This record gives sequence, structure tokens and C-alpha cells, in this order.
Amino acid sequence: MSLKSRGEVLPSRSFVTQRWALLLCVASFCAGMLFTNRMWTVPEPKGLARPTSAESEKLNLVSEGCNSRIMQETQDIYREAFKSHGSLQNLDKTISNLEMELAAARAAQESIRGGAPVPDDIRMPESSGKRKYLMVVGINTAFSSRKRRDSVRATWMPQGEKRKKLEEKGIIMRFVIGHSATSGGILDRAIEAEDRKHGDFLRLNHVEGYLELSAKTKTYFSTAVNLWDADFYVKVDDDVHVNIATLGDTLARHRSKPRVYIGCMKSGPVLSQKGVRYHEPEYWKFGENGNKYFRHATGQLYAISNDLATYISINQNVLHKYANEDVSLGSWFIGLDAEHIDDRRLCCGTPPDCEWKAQAGNICVASFDWSCSGICRSADRMKEVHRRCGEGENVLWSASF
Repeated sequence: MSLKSRGEVLPSRSFVTQRWALLLCVASFCAGMLFTNRMWTVPEPKGLARPTSAESEKLNLVSEGCNSRIMQETQDIYREAFKSHGSLQNLDKTISNLEMELAAARAAQESIRGGAPVPDDIRMPESSGKRKYLMVVGINTAFSSRKRRDSVRATWMPQGEKRKKLEEKGIIMRFVIGHSATSGGILDRAIEAEDRKHGDFLRLNHVEGYLELSAKTKTYFSTAVNLWDADFYVKVDDDVHVNIATLGDTLARHRSKPRVYIGCMKSGPVLSQKGVRYHEPEYWKFGENGNKYFRHATGQLYAISNDLATYISINQNVLHKYANEDVSLGSWFIGLDAEHIDDRRLCCGTPPDCEWKAQAGNICVASFDWSCSGICRSADRMKEVHRRCGEGENVLWSASF
């Protein structure tokens, strides 16, 4: 029988143990509180102590100095940035010029591969970047225009050694013609014989035809800009009288302008009726019936600057051709930042008009009859117009461009 069953209660052996456990708990709590209070009072690390008033002053001075220095450095950075911007603009311009020259060289290569002849005086790259010629004058002609060409040679176009001397003054002059539909035929052989005699032709890789004048104009400028480095490229018809020195002086005034389109500007009606002269098959592109063309130079004579000729050379494969070549040329520049210069001295009438103007000291650049879109019967009348309206041979040789 157990003690409990006998009714005896013995003191518990765990009584002392429980009391000591309670004491230990209280002691542990007190120790913990003491330790926690010490942890809450965290000493400030060295270097992060609150600054004194003297130190605050020093910090303010340092801060002001830093701000001043930062502002100065910022201004310097801006100045350098502006300088860099200017340098970048110059670099962009240089790259653009090089790209145009490269494209022009490629176009020349393609033209040569296509069979275009290379003149003896084909331009070579010049490290100085200076232009060699003032202008290239292309006289548009046809196979049937031998008498017209002879009348020009006998009047305002120097021949032989004089033409070479003119090139030394910076002026290139050539009759411009392509080849016949049957290349190497009798028409081409006649031109070759004439060229051997006079040496004044620029042969194009182009099939001649009245309806192909826009294509011929495009090919002329593309070829000329790749053969000769000039400030201006001129197109003139072979039944127009031209005073070369006056033309050179007129163009030289615009030398500083990069993209110049010079001529007698006009805006004629768009002719939709078939069978009439100057009919425009694409008349619908210009709006309703009765509308006029945009401003463009009349086709008897006009001049464009080097940049515009280079633009034609680079983009010749995508430039649209209208029925009339003067309209086509004007359309190629309509969306460009090009300056249109309307100079009425480039479209004077034949005597007495140009004669009166010459007597008044206002010598005409070009003379022709509007009724004939050139000098009427030019082969017979060119000498008379030259005698009455010409600037005089001495003017050309004494001129300095």
C-alpha cells in the first residue's frame, strides 16, 4: 500500500526547486533590463558627431565653393558643347560634300561604263577644293542643225585656240548631242566628222528625239557635272544669241549661293488638249483644267549651280520627266531649298529690243524671238543679231570672273 493510500502527505521534493526557479527568472529579467538600457544608449560613431558652429561655418564655405566650382564647370561644359556643336555642323557639311562627290564619281563611272566618251580635259580630284571653272555652257543641238551650229561658231562661240583660251578663263563650251536610234549610222558618223573638225561636241549616252528632251537635259547635267568641276552649268538652245562675258558676269554674282536656279521664270498654262504644241499628257497632276504650271525657267537658256547639278546626277534614276523639258527641270527643284532667280536679261527680244537695251548700257545675256521659241530663221539671222546686240569681242577677253 502506498503512502498516499494510507493518508500521509509528504513535503514535495520540487518545492525548493520552484522557488529558486522563480528567483532566477526575476534576476534574469533585471539583468535583461539593465543590458537593454545600455544598448539603447548608442554612442555616435567617430566622424558623425554633430558639428560645432565653427565647423558648420567651414562646411558652408566648402559647400559654397563647391557650388561655385560646379557652376563654373557647368558653364565650361556648355561652352565646349557649343563648340562641339559647331564642329559637328562643319563635320556634317564636310561629310555631305564628300558623299555628293562620291555619288558623282559613281555616276560618272556608270556613265562611262554605259558608253559615254571621256573628254581629254576630264576633271581630276583637287586637294585644294577650289573650282577650276566658272561655268559649263551646253548648247543643245540636233542632227539636222548643222547650219545653226555654224552660225553660232561664226558669232558668239569662240573657235580653235580662242576656245582653249576661254577655257583658261574658266568657261567650257560644247554642243550637246546624243546618238541616233541606230548607233553608228550615217547621222552619228556625220557628227563624228564634224567633231573631228571643230572638237566642240559633248556626246551623251542618250537617244536623240524631240519627245526625249527631258531625258536629254537630265543626262546633260549628270554628264557635265561629272566631267567638269564648275560653279554653274548652263543649258542654251542653238538658235539663241548669247553674250558670254555678260553671262559669266551675271552668274559670278551668285557664286556664294549654294543652290541657285537662274533664268526667266514663267508659269504658262497646262495644255490638256491633244495634238497641240506643248501638250502635257499628265495635265491631271496639275489640278483642274485651266491651271498653270509652277514657276520655272523658260527653256531657251537657264543655269543651275553645282549642288543642283550634282543633285540631278545622284538622283537621275528617280527624277520624273514631263513632256516639256523646262517643266521637268523646274519640278526637280520644287521641293528643294533652292533659290529661284528671275533675270529678264536672259530673255531679251531680237533687234530692236536687245539693241536699245545695249545702247542704254544694259547689255542682254540672251536674245531670241518668243514667237519662234528661238531666233526665227536663226541660221540666216544670227550674224545680224550678233552685230547689233553683241557685247563685242574685247569685252570677253578683258573680262575677269
